[in-house]
Amino acid sequence: MSDVPRPEYPRPQWVRPQWLNLNGEWEFAEDPGQSGEERGWVTGHGFDQRILVPFCPESELSGIGKTDFMPGVWYRRLVTVPQAWQGRRVLLHFGAVDYGATVWVNGEEVGRHQGGYTPFTFDVTAWLHEGENEVVVRAVDNTRDPLQPSGKQSEQFHSYGCMYTRTTGIWQTVWLEPVPETFLAKARLLPDLDNRRLEVHLWTDGAPAGFTVQAVAKAQGETVASAEAATRGGFATFSLSLPGVRPWSPEDPFLYDLQLNLRAGEEVVDAVSSYFGMRKIHLEAPAICLNNKPVFQRLVLDQGFYPEGIYTAPSDGALRRDIELSMALGFNGARLHMKVFEPRFLYWADKLGYLTWGEYPNWGLADGHPGALARMLPEWLEAVERDLNHPAIVGWCPFNETSREQGRAWLLRTAYRVTKAIDPTRPVIDTSGYTHAGETDVEDGHDYEGDPKVLAAHYEEFARGGRPWRNREEDAAYRGQPFFVSEYGGIWWNPGQEGGSAWGYGDRPKTEEEFLARYRGLTEALLFHPRMCGFCYTQLTDVEQEVNGLLTYHRKPKFDPALFHGINTQRAAIER
Repeated sequence: MSDVPRPEYPRPQWVRPQWLNLNGEWEFAEDPGQSGEERGWVTGHGFDQRILVPFCPESELSGIGKTDFMPGVWYRRLVTVPQAWQGRRVLLHFGAVDYGATVWVNGEEVGRHQGGYTPFTFDVTAWLHEGENEVVVRAVDNTRDPLQPSGKQSEQFHSYGCMYTRTTGIWQTVWLEPVPETFLAKARLLPDLDNRRLEVHLWTDGAPAGFTVQAVAKAQGETVASAEAATRGGFATFSLSLPGVRPWSPEDPFLYDLQLNLRAGEEVVDAVSSYFGMRKIHLEAPAICLNNKPVFQRLVLDQGFYPEGIYTAPSDGALRRDIELSMALGFNGARLHMKVFEPRFLYWADKLGYLTWGEYPNWGLADGHPGALARMLPEWLEAVERDLNHPAIVGWCPFNETSREQGRAWLLRTAYRVTKAIDPTRPVIDTSGYTHAGETDVEDGHDYEGDPKVLAAHYEEFARGGRPWRNREEDAAYRGQPFFVSEYGGIWWNPGQEGGSAWGYGDRPKTEEEFLARYRGLTEALLFHPRMCGFCYTQLTDVEQEVNGLLTYHRKPKFDPALFHGINTQRAAIER
């Protein structure tokens, strides 16, 4: 498997030992008129191009590198299912396909999915036969559709400002997996740090009666807890009591291993390996508390773009390195901005102790359209369900910068309430910056004031017990929630860059000394504020023409990282 791109198991919190990675070379074709189905492309039709999956056709790594609009694309490859899988159900998994996907196996449609950022699975057992099997995928993509959320993907031909190259089609791993007739489908792991237990909710797929679920938790290879429960209607719930709990934190990102077994009598019919971290998030204004103590969130804006792969990291190591580079700069976490990041990124955040906010790429969606909620909510809930077991995620944010004209209170409130219903353990920001609708656990603002003294003046009233500076004066009344400036800075610095397309926030500093002085002044105005619970600097890396990063697009530091580490890691006012 060493020649397969992105060979690592793509779903690190739900691992089975047997699987078949389908990354690699596929046949590929563009379908600008979206007439491929009428022309019989669903089976037996060879395509004239080759693409390297899981990289999108806009990327260099795909082997195509076309950045024009592609309203429709097709993929095809032949797959031989291992003989050892005979008699088992076979699942076909897609990490993400942007935007609408239809899949055929041996000429028969097996399913459809809408949404460019979340995984989907089809049981393809009934359509497989011995020998080679044909898998065909069609993806349709239109970033100009007012009901298609597309994040930071440009709706113009070219990239501009803070809008970048589009991603079309398959951009995460595709794989096959064998499972028994009844198998473990998903689990919800809820750490209860105060009571030293892990609450487990578990679902099965298949015949629901007569099965038992067993869970075994281990710490550094030693069993520390176990429990079992009978399934009822395909569902089981139980708790694991953990003596001597070791909490997960940025200083000590300790993870417990978790083995889940599905048994029919004494026989183990399915087994999944997972992990969890024991940590608690709660609000105690003005702070967001981690494990019952205030922790200032020193966040950086991470947009998750890569020069070679666009939305897809060139390697698993590149995902880890982004976090390590951020931590070397003194940040303890990130807003995963306007994109649902790969599960492998969250795995490394869990391993390294990196706080993250899960976001949804709502830009491109006409917030005021009556169909907006119906379009975004199913995909947002898929994202929350996929990621809620990661200890590194400390909050959710379904919208970013909804405008006063478009932002509808019912839209924001519904997304907030449904998110809280799915996950009551984390804070939810209804919409980051601009227009809060009155129901939000945390308030925030986006403040790109470049003068440290003026920025500090914005929050003087807040320091005296009043309300914080806000992007929209007519927002709903502030109710005393924790508050932070979730976008600030954006000090662009790009000496030596060729061409005149660079873009950044505010006025450019003239010297390195001016840059560093401004960074220190802006950051300390927030870090030392008595009621500020965090900050988020824009941004970690340059992205294409946007040069607000502390690193270049190719991840080269623009200054000695130790300079920023020394500023960012100073003790915050709320931590004293």
